[in-house]
Amino acid sequence: MDRKGDISLQSALAPRLATTRKSSFVVHGTASTPVQKWFVDGVERELLRKGHPQPQDGSTPELVINLLDPDRARPFRRNSQGTFVVSIVRVDEEPENVLRAAYPLLVRSISQLLVYIVDTVDGVKAHFITLEQGYSTISPPDGDAGAFFAEVYQRLAPLASTRLVVNNIFQPDLPPHLWEGTESTAELYEAGRWLDRMGLLPAAFPITEILDERDMAHVRRLFGIGGLSYGNLSVRHDADTFWMSARGVNKGNLREIGRDILLIKDYLPEEDAMVLSVPPNVEPRAASVDAIEHYMLYKEHPSIGAIVHVHAWMDGIDSTHINYPCGTYELAYEVAQLARRQPNPGRAVIGLKNHGLTVTGSSLQDIIERIDGRLLPTVPMT
Repeated sequence: MDRKGDISLQSALAPRLATTRKSSFVVHGTASTPVQKWFVDGVERELLRKGHPQPQDGSTPELVINLLDPDRARPFRRNSQGTFVVSIVRVDEEPENVLRAAYPLLVRSISQLLVYIVDTVDGVKAHFITLEQGYSTISPPDGDAGAFFAEVYQRLAPLASTRLVVNNIFQPDLPPHLWEGTESTAELYEAGRWLDRMGLLPAAFPITEILDERDMAHVRRLFGIGGLSYGNLSVRHDADTFWMSARGVNKGNLREIGRDILLIKDYLPEEDAMVLSVPPNVEPRAASVDAIEHYMLYKEHPSIGAIVHVHAWMDGIDSTHINYPCGTYELAYEVAQLARRQPNPGRAVIGLKNHGLTVTGSSLQDIIERIDGRLLPTVPMT
């Protein structure tokens, strides 16, 4: 590895993380039950105690605490990609399958996190449901509401201190000899087919079957996706660029350049945007939200030839400590830090807390051979 280049990249990126951001927040909606009000009041007090401001000048909030009615899960219609939404709903019966009952509410409310509060005669449980189809649960200890809401804050903090890198700048300058793809894009196609055959591209909750046409249009406008699509993969093209699966496409059928497969060539920090080279005759899809993570890894480690991200797990691996959302600068930076500490960054397996795995390799085939038969289908939630 080029340690001089490594230090240079760290020096360029680290100033953006010198201080922890304190996102502004608002509470949207009205509590419908005493327990829901108790919960949101506690969350609000904790956010204020931690120094998060509330907008006073009509500016756009960066975090919205959205109170939901379980029978009418309406979204908070944010106007900015930089606004994260945490929705809170209260029910009076523990479902047989919490994830299956709660996940559609997460999608309908277009939220990054759902707090599913079960209020029964046996007490209160708060289930935290993530977009990665996982959840964790906490209950308030007797007489210690302060400790409970401090723990709740720890679950919300990754959304209250991050920035999304999901904007794209499309440059129609892809050379004609690349319009039909290369040997590397053919490898992406084959690797995507393998991931699909192994059941690593699940779509248990198809977004188009949960959201109506109006909400789907809102999601497309904000995030440029047409469906929930799990996992992504990429392969190096040259020293400065890499091919990557696009956002919201079927990873099991990566064929069209500019639509299914994109050439990522740069990152503009001042705009939090990825720069893509696309054919001039194609209306491109957006880059995967994890493009910033792949960019940092390829830029820093020349020995990395390919990267695969799946929502699965392996025992005995190093993992990130904070459950940052997909597509955030902070998640990408922490993954890059973990890669630096691996014996061989070019063949690393890195856990993403409550999320999945990022695996680097000399090639996609190298990655497949190393993970085949070793993956655990359920990501541990903490």
